[in-house]
Amino acid sequence: MTYLLDTSSFLWFVYNDDRLSVAAAQILMDYDNAVLLSLASVWEIAIKVSLGRGLFLRQSFPDFIDEQLGTNRFQLLNINISHLKLVADLPPIHRDPFDRLLIAQSLAENLPIITNDAAFDQYRIQRVW
Repeated sequence: MTYLLDTSSFLWFVYNDDRLSVAAAQILMDYDNAVLLSLASVWEIAIKVSLGRGLFLRQSFPDFIDEQLGTNRFQLLNINISHLKLVADLPPIHRDPFDRLLIAQSLAENLPIITNDAAFDQYRIQRVW
């Protein structure tokens, strides 16, 4: 099965953080599953690192992203116009712009999303946690 991974879940997985649910960790460690990381998440991490907003990587941002994509066999999900069109039509339940894009990508690509954010449940997507 193919899953979309949200930013926090990605970081919790790569840093072996206890906040990641057991179910999510099992999905991410199962090589039969394909895991997509949105460019929106990569962009969000880059912004937080560059602004010093509580996210400090153990290596340079480019090295971190390249290493994690390769080590964990995650694939990048590009942002396309169909995703952005859906963002414009989403009800304003969730206000975070990165999460709104992830929700739109989940809808457009018909992908379950791995996230602990219960606000995602108010959209027509499958949230896995």
